[in-house]
Amino acid sequence: MVFDLYSNEDCLEINNFYRKLFAEMPDLIFQFIIDSDNNYTFPLVSKSADEIFELSVNEFTDDIKLTIYERILGQDRELFFQSLVKARKEIEPWQIEFRAVLPKKGLRWFKVSAKTELSPDNRVSFFGHISDITELKDKEEKLRISEERFQFALEASTAGIWDWDMVTNNVFYSSLSLKILELESTDIFDDPERWDKIVHPDDLPKYYSDIREHFDNKIPYYENYHRVMTSSGNYKWILDRGKVIKRDQNGKPLRVIGTHTDVSAQKEKELELLKTMKLYSDQNSRLLNFSHIVSHNLNTQAGNIKSILDFIDADGDKETVTEMLEHLRTVSNDLNETISNLTQIVKTQSNINIAVEPLKLHEYIEKTISTIKGYDNQKKVTIVNNVPQYLTINFNPAYLESVLLNFTTNAIKYAHPDREPVIVFDFGIEPEGYKSLKITDNGLGIDLKVYGDLLFGMYKTFHKHQEARGIGLYITRNQIEAMKGTVSVESEVGVGTSFKIVFNDL
Repeated sequence: MVFDLYSNEDCLEINNFYRKLFAEMPDLIFQFIIDSDNNYTFPLVSKSADEIFELSVNEFTDDIKLTIYERILGQDRELFFQSLVKARKEIEPWQIEFRAVLPKKGLRWFKVSAKTELSPDNRVSFFGHISDITELKDKEEKLRISEERFQFALEASTAGIWDWDMVTNNVFYSSLSLKILELESTDIFDDPERWDKIVHPDDLPKYYSDIREHFDNKIPYYENYHRVMTSSGNYKWILDRGKVIKRDQNGKPLRVIGTHTDVSAQKEKELELLKTMKLYSDQNSRLLNFSHIVSHNLNTQAGNIKSILDFIDADGDKETVTEMLEHLRTVSNDLNETISNLTQIVKTQSNINIAVEPLKLHEYIEKTISTIKGYDNQKKVTIVNNVPQYLTINFNPAYLESVLLNFTTNAIKYAHPDREPVIVFDFGIEPEGYKSLKITDNGLGIDLKVYGDLLFGMYKTFHKHQEARGIGLYITRNQIEAMKGTVSVESEVGVGTSFKIVFNDL
């Protein structure tokens, strides 16, 4: 049965209903009237007035105005009474939040919500309630402070925030995440597939693997370093971290949040450090190799000279002396050649301030072709220069002449006996953007499985050629690396060899 206040004529029953209703309501229920003489009367004030505002119902008389005024916090008094005057004047709802200092509870927040009515005798009635909203205000203040702190941390941080709703497959990216990608708006970047498309192809397998491991609950959170392409077409290194914060009953991820941090500068320093460490490691290896050669070759030749001199001392026969002197000259020539080679290596490795100039690679190759025309008259050599005439590289002129001459003469020296030598120079651009030169021949070839690790070593030879000394490739590599370039080789026995020089030049 529905209790209808308006159709029920039993005043006692209605009063009982109101009494019970007011007793259960935590708010202060009121009706007060302001007449034309500015007098206040309070036909209705609920008993909760004592709990809410620490005033008894009996105190609500015309004199209560002063008590209420004194309890309202000084900063809020003007606003409180202006709102009341405005509601009375314009006969509009009275809505106000204010602070008051109570005798027992101290500082509290209150909210007034009242309906306003004008009677024919110009009395204005207010029907409404007052709520204690201190706890709500405390929570709002804590939330505001928390949001301010979060916003400050977000602005001060170098990390961008992302939030992936896997149910809708939409991703939120913070302004810093977009700034890292050099984007202005999320309108063109709102789903995870778009991020996947800008990850560097070389980084994708590890990127997917790390995410999958976390999604499968094998690791507590996801962390991965990868490169992403910005709107300008350049790659940046990103530290990407994430964690699933919501799963369904089967453990399937529903929501993931994480951060993006631009670590390009750090990664570049790290790569530079690795490069420097490799350089020092290579220098140490060359130093050990160099010291071995010096100690072995010079000691051997010095021992030979001593042995020959001992023969001369022991046998004074003229013919023996003449023969020994011939041997001594041979050893002396070998010693001079060894010292000359070692001196050239020392110069290359110790020359720090090497002059670098923009050089036309095509012209230097042509110069090399002219130089070796009389190198071996027994062979008809074909040299093809496919390098564009306009192309320049930053290199040391003397080193470039030496490098090109070494590779070219080696190709002729180790030509296949069954065919005329063909040497081809080709220019290329590496994936990282560096310029490269490939020198290909159709000579004897080298078994890289056997000799690959020794190819650029000092005094390492791989063919029984009477002029083979094993010093040319060693010096050539040193000159290329002195210019911060790299050299690699591909070869097949009986087919030929291809050397590739990658210049430190974009």
